[in-house]
Amino acid sequence: MTEILDEAKKPKRAMSEMQAIWRGRIATTGGAVLLGLVALGFAETADVAQHLFYVMLASAPLLPLVLTPGVYGAIVWLTRRYAPEARGSGIPQIIAAAHNPEAPGNAPLASMRTASIKLVLTLAALLVGGSVGREGPTVQISAAIMQWVHRLLRVRVTPAVMIAGGAAGVSAAFNTPLAGVAFAIEELASAYEQKLALLVMGAVMISGLVSLGLVGDYLYFGIMHDVIALRDGLLICPLAGVLGGLFGGLFSKAILLFGASTWSPLTAIRRRPVLWAVFCGLMVALISIGTAGATWGTGYSVARELIEGTQHSLVFGPAKLLTTLFTTLSGVPGGIFAPSLAAGAGFGNMLSAAFPDLPMGPIVILGMMGYFVGVVRAPLTAVLIVSEMTDSRAMILPLFATAIIADAVSALVCGERLYHGLSKGFRGDTTAKPEAEAVPPPTAA
Repeated sequence: MTEILDEAKKPKRAMSEMQAIWRGRIATTGGAVLLGLVALGFAETADVAQHLFYVMLASAPLLPLVLTPGVYGAIVWLTRRYAPEARGSGIPQIIAAAHNPEAPGNAPLASMRTASIKLVLTLAALLVGGSVGREGPTVQISAAIMQWVHRLLRVRVTPAVMIAGGAAGVSAAFNTPLAGVAFAIEELASAYEQKLALLVMGAVMISGLVSLGLVGDYLYFGIMHDVIALRDGLLICPLAGVLGGLFGGLFSKAILLFGASTWSPLTAIRRRPVLWAVFCGLMVALISIGTAGATWGTGYSVARELIEGTQHSLVFGPAKLLTTLFTTLSGVPGGIFAPSLAAGAGFGNMLSAAFPDLPMGPIVILGMMGYFVGVVRAPLTAVLIVSEMTDSRAMILPLFATAIIADAVSALVCGERLYHGLSKGFRGDTTAKPEAEAVPPPTAA
């Protein structure tokens, strides 16, 4: 009798399993489409916010001395009061959430409430010239959307879902699908498995198609037409790698030390976050005014001009490093991807001055690569992002060489990877039992 009942239940079980599979596919597809649309809307709105700031700057050049510090302080107060999980980049939050999505303490890290507040406050920072990028926030927002769609359709949220959402966000933010896949592999290398690979590639492809269909095959930093000879590359790549790895490693070390140090002056500063944010905003304003406005915002326009061969002040790279450092330390929501790429272009500009007979663009890109890898310690992701954003595939070997050197130098300066170190501050209650197929916690970022 029992065998007969079991046989009768088999079709129902098969039907239930098939429904679960299709709900998962619909959740991934729908989530990827939705996050792609949101990422594009975020990008357009961020551009509008920066444009409005420059309009204001043209009519009142000194107003940011008051406006930027005041808004920085207000943003940090609002963040701490209503969504402390929205502070900073957004990538460390998703690394922490992917460790165990079902843990009660991890829920706010990728909630729609946190994502919505982060989007608004990042735009507010750009509206006053903040040295923030939208790419890190896009990762957190995209993972939140992917998680929300899965829960809406009653599909279990696993670490792979969180990682796929974040990786699709990178693809949509930069229009760089390959870099989106590399981001998932490299930031969560110990978690990489076949199921995760298929989910990530599916989400990245769909979000990339949404971006491609709506805005076309644009290049974030334009086209770099020039290349350098092998003999020149053998000299420039080590210089760019060492320079970028050194300064990028120092940038990361400063951020991690600020949050972890028990030195009494730093602990006193951390006890007054709003006042500290006002000071950081004032420093950003002073540096930006001192560089004739070059370091306001993401730095995208200056970086693009440098890649295309337009000369800029040699102090742009160090100055952009400082404005991004003060902004990051302030606790204002916002990413460091775009500002770090811009700062790297500035260091490449400094390096190109030592080689006046060589084309400027390739050297600038190598400087961008060296510093960016020095900060994020993700060489494969960095190579794919830069090559896809500038159509510099002919430079792929020099880019890889620079990235490897920069990663090694940065590791000597700062032993812990930036995003992995920052994610520790977001690890909440992990008492909930992980899913059976959950991937292990990330060891690198």
